[in-house]
This record gives sequence, structure tokens and C-alpha cells, in this order.
Amino acid sequence: MQAKPYSIQSPKRGWSWETPPDPIPEEQIAETLERDVVVVGGGISGLAASTRLAQKGLKVVTLDKCEAAGAHGWQIAALDSPVMRQYGKSIDKYEFVRRWLDLSGEQPNEDMLWLFVNNSPKVIDWVLSVLDEDVEKQIYSAPFRGPVFGEYEGSHHVLAKEGSRYKGKGGGWILIEAFERQIALHGNELLRKTKVHYLEKDGAGRVTGVVATGEDGVCRRYNGKRAVVLATGDIGGDEELLQAFCPVALTREIDVFWPATSNGGDGHKMAYWAGAAFDDAPWAPVMHNHPYGRFDSFYLHVNSRGKRFMNEDTWMQAKSARIVMQPEPSWAFAVFDAKWLDEFGERFDLIGGQGAMPLAMAVNDVKWDPNCGLVEEVQGYINAGKAFVADTLEELAAKMEVPFETFKKTVDRYNELCALGDDPDFGKRPELLTTIVKAPFYAIKMGASLLDVMGGCLTDKNLNIVDADYQPIPGLYAIGNCCGGMYGVDYPLLLNGNSYGRAFSYSLALGRILSGKDDE
Repeated sequence: MQAKPYSIQSPKRGWSWETPPDPIPEEQIAETLERDVVVVGGGISGLAASTRLAQKGLKVVTLDKCEAAGAHGWQIAALDSPVMRQYGKSIDKYEFVRRWLDLSGEQPNEDMLWLFVNNSPKVIDWVLSVLDEDVEKQIYSAPFRGPVFGEYEGSHHVLAKEGSRYKGKGGGWILIEAFERQIALHGNELLRKTKVHYLEKDGAGRVTGVVATGEDGVCRRYNGKRAVVLATGDIGGDEELLQAFCPVALTREIDVFWPATSNGGDGHKMAYWAGAAFDDAPWAPVMHNHPYGRFDSFYLHVNSRGKRFMNEDTWMQAKSARIVMQPEPSWAFAVFDAKWLDEFGERFDLIGGQGAMPLAMAVNDVKWDPNCGLVEEVQGYINAGKAFVADTLEELAAKMEVPFETFKKTVDRYNELCALGDDPDFGKRPELLTTIVKAPFYAIKMGASLLDVMGGCLTDKNLNIVDADYQPIPGLYAIGNCCGGMYGVDYPLLLNGNSYGRAFSYSLALGRILSGKDDE
């Protein structure tokens, strides 16, 4: 018999988060407020959901513990859009789903994956309508082009044009501004610095609302006549939840989610206390090279002991996964010589992907241009101490703090493979083998930073959270990274920006489900 997912019915594991807090005494709850929907979480998924629910005529209150929403994403994934069609791009959704399932170890709930895929064509039109401004629209057109793993061209950038009302430059930053404006225009409330303590149920087991303390220190009950929606982000800020569900994330060097107090798994815990089931562990981490030198491309990679450890012909997430498996300190370096810019230009159409070129350059059917800003980007890393340059390999090894003899043997072996035109050690494509012989020599630091952990509450295809018997918990819904079902093993950059794409696709679905009104 198949094991049930992790749920309140599971044997106690001894984690502190398994024990719900004591109810706040009734006399300490100052008032009860009624709304159609209570959204818990005011990050980008919660704001998107609140916006769509408001557009459908529902009265919504959005509660968030943080002072402001944070964003760290530029890209919005869609399988079809007018912008894509403008550039002759299309994605076969049947092939996409097959590849997604394969990359995810066949773990996703196919209902949830198809919910994203089938809503996807509407996402970009909706996003552009919410922005309600003349924004620049771009397609990320430099996907990774490896022989085994290849990315699709369906990642969208939205950029604020000069003179627009937006304070941010683009991506999630201007979307947060736009969603917050829409919530206010519809007369709904967004309450920051408001801590939600727990969910409440009625005698029939329906989730009726939440108890929360506001910025003014007053405790209130917020009831959702139609639903409570959990949009509280992921678990990356809670070490104990990481131990339970994503221990590999504990190996990262840096957290890059913001605010630092967010993503503590608050919604996961509240849902668990209400009887929710979770994705089976381990959950999929999102670990990227963002805080280090982002340009690493196909050049020789060595670990902190000066040894080559992987086939460099792969995508950014895979590189981070390899790096955290290395001996401590768990970072690495991309090593190349004075010929690097010419070598990159000659191979421009063979590689692509994040970490290969400036993100702002890689759009709208980009062509190679040596004046693209890459030289300045590498120099910026050197100035910031994220990269090193030296006239000799010995001097470079000293700056990298790796053993010179080991490093020298690694470089010599790599040069032998280049001369051979074959890589029996790790299997890199021969056309990506380039020698390291001409001074000056460069090393760009690489590492793994934690953005998110993709795993959470199991739901049905209506986004209704389910219990261990896969029965819906009435009145309780999830969206964004609090919602499980779509990921397994890893965060697939098969289509960059799929976290935002999923959040917006599910927001459209949630609007239909909770309002009972079809899209126009």
C-alpha cells in the first residue's frame, strides 16, 4: 500500500513546528471582521491572487507580516503569448509536460502541472493589463543549448519605460507596485506588519478565518466567507523545516530571499495544524549562483581544492547542485585565460543560459556582440572581489586560496584534453574545450545561494488544500510556493521564470474558482 503523504495524521517526528500554538483567549480578540476572502501573505503570489480576486468582484483582505514585499525575479514563464508569437516562438505543451515530468523524477501532480500549462497563454496578457503602463516587453532568447538539457524560449521580461510611474526597473519589482495599486483601486485592504497566528475552523471542519495581530498591536479575527488562501512563500528561512523536507538546502552559503524574515514556512505550519498533507520529501531547492560572479559559462570549473569536479556543459541550477556536494568550503571557480572573450563569441550559439551572459543582453533573438558589456561585467566582479586576475597560474591559485600544485595539475590535464579534442574525464562537448595558456589568467568565484524551496501543501486541481486521505479541507486554499504538487527533485529551468508563471496562472484559476465567474 502506498504511504500517505506527510500530514497531521502521521506519527509525530519531534519537530517543534508540529505543535500548534495555544488559542488566543477570546477576550483578547478585539473584533471580528468579515470579508469574502482572506489572503495570508503579501508577496508576489499573494498580491497576484488578491488582485485577481478583486477584479472578480470579491472583497479581499491581504495580511502580511513583513513591512514590504520583496522580489528577486525578472522572468515570467509562459508557453504561449502575443509577445512570443511576435518573435515566432512557440512551445509544444505536450512535449513540455513530458520533459518536465522526466526532469522532476515523475513526482509532480499532473493536474497541477496542467493547470499551469493550460492557463499559461492568458498569463502575459493579464500581466500587461495589470501593469496598465507602456512597458517594454522582451523574450529571453539565450536559453541553455546543451545536447541533453535544453531550455525553452518562453521567458518574458517586462521593463518600466523611462518616465513611467514605477520606481522599480522591471520584473517582480514593478509587478508588486502594480498589484498593490490594483488592490487599492478595488477598495480592498493590504495590511502589512500583521502577524497571522493560526487558522480557525468551525464545528463542521471548515476553515473560517484567521487570528492575527496588526501593526497597532491589536489582535483581530478575520473571517473569509468563501475562503482563506495561503500565499506565505516557502520554507527557506526555517532551518528545522529544511532539516525535515530539504536538507540539501542547509549546505548553501548564502540566502538571497528578501526580506530576511520572510519564507519561514508560516503557511505550511498553519495548514499542517489544520490537517493538511504535504509533498513527499525531499522537496526541490532553488539554488543559483546569483551573489557570486554570474558569468561562468563553459570554462574549466575547479573546486576549493583546485580539482575539476564536473562537466561544465550544463545549466546554472545543476552547477549549484554539484558545488554543494564538494568538500568544504563549498564553492568553486570558473577558470579561463586572456582569450576568453573571443572563445565565448565563437561558441555563442552553442551554449546560452543564465550564467553565460548579462541577462539584459540575452533578449529578442540576440546576436553576438563583443561590446555587449561582458568585459565590464567581469571587471566588476574583479573589483568586488568575486573574481581574480593574475599574470601566472601560481599567483592566481594564491588569490583563489587553492593548492597550487593540485591546481596546476588540473589545468595541465585540461589542456591535454583540449589538445586531444575529447573529454574522457567528464564528457564535455569537444567544441567547448578551450586551453588555459595565455596570460592574464582569470578565476570567477561560483557558489550556491538559496532562493526558494519548492514544496508544500497538497491541493486538488481547484487549489483546495487536501488532507492525508486526499479530501479537500473546506475553505482552505494555497497558491505560490506554499502550494505543492508541481515540483520534484530540482527546480527545472526548462522554462525560466516558471515560479512567477505558476503563481500568475494559478491566480487566474483561483479567481474563477472562488468567484464562480469565467474569464472574459
